[in-house]
Amino acid sequence: MEDDTLLSAVKGHARAITDPSGQEVLVLDERSAMNLAQSFGVHLGEVFKEALRQDILPYRYIRNKGLISAQDQLRLAESCVAVVGLGGLGGQVILLLARMGVGRLVGIDGDRFDETNLNRQALSKLDNIGSPKALEAAEAVKEINPAIEVYTHHITLQAANTAKLLQGTDVIVDALDNVMDRFLLEKSAKELAIPMVHGGIGGFEGQVMTIYPEDEGLEVVYGPKEKWERFGDSKQGVEVVLGVPAVTACLVAALEVMEVLKILLHRGRVMKDRLLRLDLEMSQFHEILFKEA
Repeated sequence: MEDDTLLSAVKGHARAITDPSGQEVLVLDERSAMNLAQSFGVHLGEVFKEALRQDILPYRYIRNKGLISAQDQLRLAESCVAVVGLGGLGGQVILLLARMGVGRLVGIDGDRFDETNLNRQALSKLDNIGSPKALEAAEAVKEINPAIEVYTHHITLQAANTAKLLQGTDVIVDALDNVMDRFLLEKSAKELAIPMVHGGIGGFEGQVMTIYPEDEGLEVVYGPKEKWERFGDSKQGVEVVLGVPAVTACLVAALEVMEVLKILLHRGRVMKDRLLRLDLEMSQFHEILFKEA
């Protein structure tokens, strides 16, 4: 079988090194993995997964090893996460997920970069002003980690397309910039029985929570959806008044990614039925409980 041949090749190209903690570990370096992918006509991600199944760590993940085992890394490699919104929050999120080794990423954003994005959006550069954020996200992920399968869609979130775009994902990340789109995303996530990680920023303040299909969700944070419908298609929110600095976007994005990791790896305490509110200027973090554990 081809898999057996690939297995033998992976084992043959693995080498033992001493990791930063002084332990000996088998690793597969990037160049060897890429050569194997080309030789066997498979995606680089398949080579990485085959190595991880044999407890051989792709060398790029050696600094993850103290906290994330080879089996954890394999679970991430076999997972799929959707990032909806690829701006200040979502651009950071999708890059962090790629570096952590989440094997399949779906990105959705119908917007294009403009100069006002340069202050905070990780994917925004002078030479891509006017380019679709979805296209730039895909290219950036491939440059950072070619073992990731990335599918991005330059499309605006709508009731008619949301479920189709999100089908088959394990976790959905809300990196949107307005409440009505968040309610639409949450509705699809619940219908598909997929957990959703919500994040929002405004000025030096932000918030993060994880919403499971059975949870009340965004309504406990924003109130009934109906009260927001009077704003129609307006994108006006608190961030318009307070601004959206890079530091807040970076921190909230990192917290959202940590929620994704906890969900996928079944570890730690997920922010379920609770909202983490942060104020960077005052160095304060507050946890708001919506339901007793």
